This record gives sequence, structure tokens and C-alpha cells, in this order.
Amino acid sequence: MIKIFLADDHQLFREGIKQILSNSKEIKVVGEAGNGREVLERVINCHPDVLALDISMPGMNIFDLLNEIKKLYRELPILILSMHPEEQYAFRLLKAGIAGYLTKESAAEELVTAIRKVNSGGKYINPKLAETLAVAIEANGETTPHILLSNREFEVMCMLASGKSLKEIAESLYISQKTVTTYRARILEKLKLKNNVELTRYVIENKLIN
Repeated sequence: MIKIFLADDHQLFREGIKQILSNSKEIKVVGEAGNGREVLERVINCHPDVLALDISMPGMNIFDLLNEIKKLYRELPILILSMHPEEQYAFRLLKAGIAGYLTKESAAEELVTAIRKVNSGGKYINPKLAETLAVAIEANGETTPHILLSNREFEVMCMLASGKSLKEIAESLYISQKTVTTYRARILEKLKLKNNVELTRYVIENKLIN
């Protein structure tokens, strides 16, 4: 029996996933969480074999959440569920140690296969996203300086480009506005940009946000 811990802030989506998994006698959901803090509080007591984790959990950003999970349960395979095939996030999350990346639109067809794969120690990415990632990785090696950004810098960059203020970013990431300003300065320096307008243009041209 493969024990799954399911973390997503939408209860209806969790119910849908449980319905999909109910057709498989070898998989059982042993715990659920609706935000990042609940994941940290509950997962360690459920002893799951796989953690199925939404990419956007309230309360914590995905990279901080992954770091905390790894501290508690280093060997736990993590399968990320995302609304979009965001290759830039997928690339960074794979580097951060996740075992698989699955878009929610393909969950009905691929979830059981993905769970089996990561539970057995393998990695899972659907073929379409794998192809997109391969192209992105090749491009990153030659033409995309944002690959030099840390995960936090990348996150701040996308939030700035989305029009969020320094205060909003600071509150969302639980850091000070001064720290956000420092990240912004580093980002502009690494990307050789002058201001937020150029940064936003860069992000849009490289399709880093929707």
C-alpha cells in the first residue's frame, strides 16, 4: 500500500484527487492539509510514502516549505501539483529536490503513474513538460541570465513584475521591506537592468509569469 499525504488549499480539488485515487487499491490517502503550516504540523505524524503538494500553498512560499519539509522528513518523495506547466518553476523545484512535477490538468490521467514512479525512487515529469524543460535548460545555458538568480531572487523578480509593491512582497514572504529592496538591487544587477519597467519587460519576454 502506498500512503499519500495530500496538500492543497482547495478542498474540492483534494476531493477530486481522492476520487481519482479511490480506483487504485494500492494507494491510500492518509492525511490532508490546506496550507503550508498544516503540512508541517501533520505530515510527520502520518508517515506517508509520498507527499502530493500544491505549488501555491497559503502561509509559506514553495521553496521555504520544501526546505522545512526536508528538515523533518528528508527522504519523503514530493510530487508537485501545479495549475500551469511553468517550466521555470519546474526546473528550480527539481533542483530543490522534488521527485516529480505534474500539472493539475493532467492529474486524472497521470497521477497514479506519477505516484508509483516517485514512490519507487524515480522522477516523474510528463513528456510535454519534459520537452519544454529541455528547451528551457538549453536556452538558460546561453541566453537567459535569470538562471543566475537564487530561488528567492527569482520569486521576488516575478512578484515585482506582477505589480506587487515592496510592502506586499515583504508581507507575503515574511521578510522586511529593506530585504526586498536588497533583493531587487541584486536582481537588477544580475540581469543588467535599470528599473522595474525593464524588469517587467524581461519577465514577460521570457514568459516567466502568465
